[in-house]
Amino acid sequence: MSTPSLRQRLQAPTPLLCPGVFDAFSALLAQQAGFEGLYLSGASLAYTRLGRSDIGLTTFSEVQDALARITERVDCPVIVDADTGFGNALNVQRTVRGFERAGAAMVQLEDQGFPKRCGHLDGKTVVPQAEMVGKLKAALDARHSADTLVMARTDALAIEGWDRTMERAEAYLACGVDALFIEALRSPAQLADAAARFAGRIALLANMVEGGKTPVTPADELGRLGYRIVIFPGGTVRAIARTLQGYFASLKAHQTTAPWQADMLDFDQLNALIGTPALLEQGARYDADRQP
Repeated sequence: MSTPSLRQRLQAPTPLLCPGVFDAFSALLAQQAGFEGLYLSGASLAYTRLGRSDIGLTTFSEVQDALARITERVDCPVIVDADTGFGNALNVQRTVRGFERAGAAMVQLEDQGFPKRCGHLDGKTVVPQAEMVGKLKAALDARHSADTLVMARTDALAIEGWDRTMERAEAYLACGVDALFIEALRSPAQLADAAARFAGRIALLANMVEGGKTPVTPADELGRLGYRIVIFPGGTVRAIARTLQGYFASLKAHQTTAPWQADMLDFDQLNALIGTPALLEQGARYDADRQP
């Protein structure tokens, strides 16, 4: 049975729950855990690839490279955070085409100004609404396949308030985008109000950031409000960070991994997880020395 497209999956009665991933290894583990979709988080790329904050330091080519490596390893749909499209409308077109070639199921574009930053940090700016509308139209024109979806994100709530944010969201929806993301909603009431206005007309995304502006809410509850996509973009890195802090502290203190081994995979277990035996068997079929 073939894997349904993202467009098909968004018609299902339950929301699509996507963990944040940042490389092929994290994507593989997420797929093995049974997730039907993944979210390539720009913030998590900055954290892991650069060891830096999410303040617009990552580049188009870095995200494209990570995306291509992920989609080569897993087959579930990947939503990719394209930030601002890395420039103007022409940059957006290059971004969409490049990410489409790299296997993106959906490309997310936001209306922040530069330098952009994590949607849950203070001090954001947004570009004029008309400029973002132009960028979204450029994105829609750039894709080669209608199965490559485009999501519009607005960060206007912290800058322009609720009414202007709703106006922006309406304008972005009118462009013909496939999904809508209203960033950093501040309360259960705002989550419900946004869903009441938009969930019946477009796939609506809810962003869950531990310690961020939006109250963390289970995906099934958000689904009952009408959200079709729920992401936990940075949770993966936050969990890894806590685990590595403990592991490194133990290794430094004990000069051995012995106290930590119950919480680790051993050599054979890790190789089984990533498919080493099957890969070696596949390679052996092409070994000239073994040919009859």
